[in-house]
Formats: sequence, structure tokens, C-alpha cells
Amino acid sequence: MQLAIDTSTNTASLALVQESEVIAELTWSCGQNHSTELLPHLTSLLGQSRLSLQSLNGIIVAKGPGSFNGLRVGISTAKGLAFSLGIPVVGISTLEAEAYQHAETNLPVCPIFNAGRGEIATATYQMKQNKWQQITGEHITTVDALCLQITTKTIFCGELTTSTSAQLRDKLKRKAVVLSPAARLRRAGFLAELGQKQLEAGNYDNPATLHPIYLRRPNITQPKHR
Repeated sequence: MQLAIDTSTNTASLALVQESEVIAELTWSCGQNHSTELLPHLTSLLGQSRLSLQSLNGIIVAKGPGSFNGLRVGISTAKGLAFSLGIPVVGISTLEAEAYQHAETNLPVCPIFNAGRGEIATATYQMKQNKWQQITGEHITTVDALCLQITTKTIFCGELTTSTSAQLRDKLKRKAVVLSPAARLRRAGFLAELGQKQLEAGNYDNPATLHPIYLRRPNITQPKHR
């Protein structure tokens, strides 16, 4: 059985998966309370499923981009479980996990997260000839710059603000398929599906060197001198 952990943003999600079947899944809005809510929710999920941590044989964790606090909590928990249980861990891009939910449309899928300062974090993925591929890498940009790169009908998902959704529709017209909030809710079950493929291929991460993808360094102000 594998555990998938996603605390990349204010939306958090957990999933227990065995032989490609989702046994249990929980997605909730945690705000900035990742550190106080993750383990109690995991304990509850295991209890409802009548399972224990000792049943796990693999950990899959979303490694970002996302919030600094959320990613630290999720990845440190995943690494701690991997070390203590002696099981492999795999880190998956949060943008890829977000996009993978819509892979079967065969259209380009462009997940978007707010990166602050009027910018967004994004990438593009697509299922081509039954193979899931990354078309453009993860990067920081603006909505205006992103729209200039879109040449075909594209699905937009992620944690889109009302303003971003309006910009995409206004600039791209029919080329923009902007999903509803319910349709773009990020779920750990899809993260688990991506991670299982890595585990089956033996592509594990070293817990000691697994780090979050931030794309942008944290804001650190210089101390004020008297």
C-alpha cells in the first residue's frame, strides 16, 4: 500500500492506494495550518480504513512548486516516514499532479498557481500517443506572457483566481478551456497514480536529498540596523 501526501498549497490532500485502487482519500482546505492538521488527518484516514503505517510500502509526496511552509511540512513528513519505516519515497511535481487529472482529454493541460508579485507558476503537459509528456518546463511568468505562447485549445487548471480566469478567457477566447473550481480541485489519488509508476520502475528519491521545488526564493528582508 502507498501513501500520497500533498500539502503544496492551502488545499491539502492525502490518499491511500493499493494495487492502483484508491482505498481512501481526503482533500481539505487547511490554509496555513499544514503542520497542525496533516498528521491528525492521516491518523483519521488510517483509522477509517482500519490500516496502520506498517502497512505502507511506499510514500509519494508532492514536491512543489507551492507554499514554503506547506512544502516543508509535507516533504519532511514523507521523509520521516520513509526513514522510520524503511520504505522508498518518490517526489512528484505538484504542477504535474494537477495537470494529470485531465490527461485523458488529450489536450494540452496548463496548471497555474499564484506565485505572488503579479506572477504565476506554470508548465504544460499532454498525453500524446498514450504517453504522458511535459511540453514546457516549470517556470515563473505572467498571464500576459503565457497567453502569447498558447497557439491551440488548452485546458487551464490549478488554483486560478477570478482575475486570472477572466484574463485567460478574454485574451484566448475559444482556445481557453477554463475548468470550474470543482473540476480543478487537486486530489492526492492522481498524485499517487503518477508516483506508483515511479515506484514500479524503481525510480526512488534519496530521502536525504529530496527537496521542494520552490521556483522562487523566499522573501527575506535585511535586518534593520540602528
